[in-house]
Amino acid sequence: MNRAGRLTILAALVVLAFAASLGAGKQGLPWGHDAATAIIIELRLPRALLGLLIGAMLGMSGAVMQGFLRNPLADPGVVGVSSSAALGAVAVILYVGADSLGVFAGAMAGALVAMALLVALTWRGADPVAFVLAGTVLASLAGALTAFLIAIAPNPYAVASVLDWLMGALTDRGLADVARAAPPILVGLLLLAITGRALDALALGEGAARSLGVDLVRVQALVVLGTGLGVGAGVAGTGVVGFVGLVVPHLLRPLFGHRPSDLLLPSALGGAVLLLVADSLCRLAPGASEVRLGVAMALIGAPFFLILLLRRRGQAWI
Repeated sequence: MNRAGRLTILAALVVLAFAASLGAGKQGLPWGHDAATAIIIELRLPRALLGLLIGAMLGMSGAVMQGFLRNPLADPGVVGVSSSAALGAVAVILYVGADSLGVFAGAMAGALVAMALLVALTWRGADPVAFVLAGTVLASLAGALTAFLIAIAPNPYAVASVLDWLMGALTDRGLADVARAAPPILVGLLLLAITGRALDALALGEGAARSLGVDLVRVQALVVLGTGLGVGAGVAGTGVVGFVGLVVPHLLRPLFGHRPSDLLLPSALGGAVLLLVADSLCRLAPGASEVRLGVAMALIGAPFFLILLLRRRGQAWI
């Protein structure tokens, strides 16, 4: 089957996963009753739309990060944007309130600060090692500050809300949340999508890319801005959900090839499918309450990451 056929199948899977998300729930819909329409439009449609957008963003940003850093173990968390967005949201929940608009604003502010710091730390050149180190520093600092704020929080009920939010979930989201998250995510997707040809050149090495006319500083700026806007809005919408950007490109690379530009659109579609299916399964899991989406993705992603490490280690021994 050619590339177009595989993309068609992926697109069909997105549609099926979206429809399944609209129908999934611990309680069956009262079909034929006005309540069914209200439940779908007010509760399940926003949840499905956010899963679609955020999954696409995480999938594409993972493919971009792996292409830009030329490291198959990279994912969006490497730049520290997720941790910084979480820090901003946690600060708002603990010291202002858990209002959804305020939490979104705090998360986006944290993401924007992380982007500015990344640019400041790496503006002299597009060195992938410096980029990773800067992102690691930001992620560690944001994680430490988040733990510090939780430790000194005056309100234990707010701490419970923070811990619940940090596990990541699409519950209790409305169309207003979709309207806030969609613009930065769509802009982020666009910025990342236009890096495809430059990433192909980078696969040949930095020297070869420069000789082909690639402006590495511009590419790095696009990666930072695209990831910051999209992932920041995603964290603002769901809390912290990891591993999508790591898992999806690896699953699709055997089907679509190793050239980075060929992997961007499939990764966006695959990320949407993975997050929608995972969220539907979270709702259907046994128990009185839902399994948190971030927990479910960690249960999927951590063993996958371990398998990747063992495979790479085995290759190194050969």
